[in-house]
Order: sequence, then structure tokens, then C-alpha cells
Amino acid sequence: MTDGTGDARPTWRAQTNLVRGGTRRSQFSETCEALYMTSGYVYANAEEAEAAFKDDVSRFIYSRYANPTVAMFEERMCLLEGAEDARAVGSGMAAVFAALICQLRAGDRVVAARALFGSCHFIIADLLPRWGIETVFVDGRDLDQWRNALAKPTQAVFFETPANPTTEVIDMAAICTLAHEAGARVVVDNVFATPLLQRPMDHGADIVVYSATKHIDGQGRALGGVILADKAFIDDHLQSFLRHTGPSLSPFNAWLLLKGLETMELRVARHCENAMAVARFLESRPEVERMLYPGLPSHPQHNLALSQMTAGGSVLAFVVAGGKEGAFRALNRLRLIDISNNLGDSKSLATHPATTTHQRLPEEDRTHLGIGPGMLRLSVGLEDVADIREDLAQALDPAA
Repeated sequence: MTDGTGDARPTWRAQTNLVRGGTRRSQFSETCEALYMTSGYVYANAEEAEAAFKDDVSRFIYSRYANPTVAMFEERMCLLEGAEDARAVGSGMAAVFAALICQLRAGDRVVAARALFGSCHFIIADLLPRWGIETVFVDGRDLDQWRNALAKPTQAVFFETPANPTTEVIDMAAICTLAHEAGARVVVDNVFATPLLQRPMDHGADIVVYSATKHIDGQGRALGGVILADKAFIDDHLQSFLRHTGPSLSPFNAWLLLKGLETMELRVARHCENAMAVARFLESRPEVERMLYPGLPSHPQHNLALSQMTAGGSVLAFVVAGGKEGAFRALNRLRLIDISNNLGDSKSLATHPATTTHQRLPEEDRTHLGIGPGMLRLSVGLEDVADIREDLAQALDPAA
């Protein structure tokens, strides 16, 4: 891959790559990345078409396989993540599923952290076993549980860090070492941290997945996902799976995600600044029984989080007094903050995980994870932080 001028990958810094990385200019020398809204491509002759389908030439064949706008997004994500290769797909969940299933067969074994987003939990607990794949869950914070589970040969390990919604943090370097000793590839969902706050491959991860719908777009416009790995994994496992099953990212969404990347560093910095201020505010409120934010010293894994992350992120969780009734009362009194299950958006969004994102988990599992009836998840946006605090204050006020 080149930078659009024929040169090899440049050694630019992160913010420059976010604006310029992977750009392919057409013969018109456009400033903004071109949007190639095409399903197919034409050939000069039959011999060229034959060579293309034999992979004897490097060219675009069909936008289900590859597209110039999507390729620009993939290359920019590689530069940001420090990965050899990437493939973009239609959503974050498509990325999670494809990264796992493309490398697994009946009789294989997967070990995963128990603290997962609801749909990720469904893939591991319900979907993979239908194809004869053994799945084992562990407490992601407990190295002994990982060590015991990985004492047997294993093909894949999967976890989120920080986890959704409890912000549970996993020691990536330690788990990657154990996983590799068991013969497993490590797949990390890095959506809460973004590649700006944490790069899992620097800690030993083999594959990183994102819901690009979140901070990468960051403005509630487009669905998207991306899988990053070494070229061998992409070529030997992922490429053929995507090519023949078709979870492709639309060129228009890829273009929106490219434009989102240009401002992501600025947005994430403000997200983190606002989230820290809001977390400190909520921790001081008598109506809040428990505050969970990796950037706070009170977080049970604060030191581990900051050894892996450069900031605490944009998402926090807190437990409101009064259980479900107290949580619903607070949600329903919000005036500025929207009730929504999305996160990483420019707007502040709150949700009740036990009845939305994690409602299909068995109650026993939710209890074990600490996703109780009083827990709320808050994705802190880019509004003036004083307005966010004031909205939370009036929503939580028992006298109001």
C-alpha cells in the first residue's frame, strides 16, 4: 500500500495519518478523498479480466471484495493501529464475528472473558457452539482462571478492555503470553479505548476489532467495523471468508468514517477530559452508590488501566440508589443527555444496560458481572461539561 503518490507508507505521526494516511488521489487530483460509489469495474479486454480473477494483477474487481474508498479507510486504520493489514466490514459485530469464525473449525476451542457486550456474549456462548466449537468463559481480571483455562490447547482468545459496560480492565500482556503458549490467537475488542488511547498489538494481541460506528465516526451517522491483523491472517483466513459471505462496508460509509478520522484525536481528547470531570462529579454525589471509570483512582484496576491506556476514555458506569426504579427515574429526568444505546458519539448518551444492551444475558450472569438494576452507562459527549453536570445533578436530585 502506498500513500497515494506511489511511495511506501510514510512515517507520519498519528494526527497527520488521521488526516492524510492512505489517501488515493484520482487523475483529477482532488483534495478531499474521492467517493467511489460503484459496485463493479470494467476491463480493457478479456485477458485482463481473466488475470484479475486469477489474482495475477492488483486491481479492483467487485466492491464486495474491495473498493478504493474502503481501501483508503483500511490503510488509514492500519497506520493508526500499527497493523500490517485491515479489512473493513458493515458493522462492529460483523467485525467480531468474522475475526473469530474465519479461523475456527469444529472441535476448536475459544476462551473468552465473561465481561462482554451482549451481542459478543451471544456469539461466544450461543453461536459458536452450534458449529461444534468449545467455548470457555473466565473472569477476565483473574489470571489464575486464564491460566487454568489455557492449560489446554486453544485456538482463539477474545476479550474487551475496558469491558462494556463495567469498564473492567484486562492485563493484555499477561493474557497474550498465556494465550500464545496455548497456541491461540488473541482477538481484542478495543472500542472503548480507541487506537488513540490504547494499541493492543503493542501488548501482544494478534487481531484488533472495532465498531467504527463509535468514536471513529463519532457523530451518529454511519455503521461500520474494521478488523486489523498481520497480512498472513488476512490472506490465509479472513479474506476468503469476507469475499464469499459479503459483510462489506459501503463506500459511502467508508467515506464518512474517513472524514470522522480527521477529527478523532481532537474529539477523543475532549471526550476524555469531559468524562473525567463528570466521573469526579458523580463520585461525589450521595445518590451514586458506585462509580466505575478507569481514570479514577477509585477504580479497582486504575493502575493497570493507566499502564495500558493514555487516558480513561469516554465511557463510564455508575450505580444509582433505588435499583431499577432509581435508575429509570434518573434517565427519564434527563433534559440534555439522550437515552440511547450507542456510545462514542459527540452527544452525551445514557442507557440502562440490564434492560437494553445486556438484557438477554441470564440474570445470574448479569449479577456476576455487576450489571445490576441500578447501573447506568454514560457515554460522555462534547457538550460543555458544566451543562452535562447540571443535567445529571437535576436528574439525580431526590427532592426534585
